[in-house]
Amino acid sequence: MSTNETNTNQNQNVDVKHRVLTIIGIVLCVILVPILIVNCTLIVKSFVNKDEAPDFAGVVPLIVLTDSMYPDIKKGDLIFTKKVDTNDIQVGDVISFYAAEDDYTTIWTHQVVEVLQDGETVKFRTKGINNPTPDGKLREADKIVGKWNDVRIGGAGNLAMAMQTPGGLIVCVVVPILLFVGYDIIRRKMYEKGNAGDVDALRAELEALKAEKAAQQAAPEVIPEVIPEVIPEDIPEIAPQEDTNAEPPQGE
Repeated sequence: MSTNETNTNQNQNVDVKHRVLTIIGIVLCVILVPILIVNCTLIVKSFVNKDEAPDFAGVVPLIVLTDSMYPDIKKGDLIFTKKVDTNDIQVGDVISFYAAEDDYTTIWTHQVVEVLQDGETVKFRTKGINNPTPDGKLREADKIVGKWNDVRIGGAGNLAMAMQTPGGLIVCVVVPILLFVGYDIIRRKMYEKGNAGDVDALRAELEALKAEKAAQQAAPEVIPEVIPEVIPEDIPEIAPQEDTNAEPPQGE
């Protein structure tokens, strides 16, 4: 195998490795960048409006801290509650609501066991399916955060809780993104440097070929000597000889 073929194979292997790492980095960015955007949005909303649960496009992510809704919802899960019209809430729905009158930081998620109409006001009796008795207080419509959409991510609540802090957000999201961007910059520079080395080698080979051709053109042309053909001019003609053995003519 020649040196050029070996270099070509090595370059192909490096290209495949770079492509695989690039794909992995892109996938990570596709996952991490939306998480970063959502977390930043929730953090900003939590500071701007402290009397309302922060949402993203009408969906409120919540971290489950107890097993009151076990086994449907477990401690440490990350669930999503969507804001809905309270008139559409029915018995059997799982809703999220503010636990106390003036506390907008603690949210419970329980199942509706009874819908009560008090004049024009709608109230809901709720119960954790793992609790022995219903909640002691009725939940008014203006305290409802939303309705659980049956989506939960097991164990993701602990990670989400860590990412809600500035330090956790930096460690879990920002640092991986910066590491990938830094790696991609270094990889591109190394790749360009390797290509530059190949180009220099090709240029050197081309210059050598040009020099060899120029040397061949500068060498004097050797013309072979032509020896003229000598043709004798004064060669006497040789008369034909008579046949002495010929028989004399017969008379009649």
